Amino acid sequence: MGDVGQTPRTLSGLKAGESAVVERVDADDLLARRLLEIGFYPGAKVELVASMWPADDPVAIRVGGATFALRRQEAERVKIR
Repeated sequence: MGDVGQTPRTLSGLKAGESAVVERVDADDLLARRLLEIGFYPGAKVELVASMWPADDPVAIRVGGATFALRRQEAERVKIR
């Protein structure tokens, strides 16, 4: 109940080494399906491994046993807790 009224955090807001749990994906059907297929489903544990220089884009995200590069705009569509 402590989250009432709070805006959900997004995957793009994590710092390198931080972990979170996927709450939901707010994206168009094509992107949502792609993210689901690679493991970004509600309840999945994710970790931001690294962000690239100079604009922190893309970001390297570990989900399950794999690491994926996502554009920052894609990572913003993944809501976390």
